[in-house]
Amino acid sequence: MKPQIVIEDWKGKHNTNPNTQDRLLKGNTYKDCSTICIIPTRGMIPAKVVQNWMSMIPLMNQKLIRYFVIGMEVGVAYSEAIENILANPELSKWKYILTLEEDNMPPPNGLQLLIEAIETGPYDAVSSIYWTKGEGGQPMAYGDPNVMPRNFIPQVPIPNTIMPINGIGMGFALWRLEMFKDPKLPRPLFKTVNNYEEGKGSSCFTQDLFFCQAAISIGYKFAVDCRCCTGHYENSTDTIW
Repeated sequence: MKPQIVIEDWKGKHNTNPNTQDRLLKGNTYKDCSTICIIPTRGMIPAKVVQNWMSMIPLMNQKLIRYFVIGMEVGVAYSEAIENILANPELSKWKYILTLEEDNMPPPNGLQLLIEAIETGPYDAVSSIYWTKGEGGQPMAYGDPNVMPRNFIPQVPIPNTIMPINGIGMGFALWRLEMFKDPKLPRPLFKTVNNYEEGKGSSCFTQDLFFCQAAISIGYKFAVDCRCCTGHYENSTDTIW
């Protein structure tokens, strides 16, 4: 430390910084941000993924619990977990659902970024940006809302933006709990579809796009936060895609 003559300065940097208030308003952390994190799993989660999760920064003085669902098909796991939450007199009053899957590795400030993003639109759900596994991986950002008819074509992520989108993945995504109370949404909420009907052809949906298709048809809005970059871990090759 350099020698100095001390002149009293009792206000502090945050009190005198004109950007401090804007930062708090932008982050929305002064609001109710109570979050239930649903984690469907086959039962064994790779150590590198667990280490990553341990670095996730919770929001100060906000409620956060983790809700594991073991051994269920993924669409059933999400549907059952959310219905149980809605039936719970305490948890049904919380603000957000955070979906986190056993091979996704979000950044430490991922939850804060998603909360900031979901309040910016406002959107009803916002996913981090992650890619399918493999050399030919595609971004989990499906469909441009400005293009009709609606589709789920993978979109090119725009770095450091919040992109409106038709369909999102569930690997690390934040959802408004209130949305799942809507009686207009079909039950089960999440369903993996792989059907063929004579004269109509085939219909194939993962559980996330099944829900998004139903939700956007009645006015709900989704986005991908391209500031929140999430790794997709492949245990067999020890690769983060």
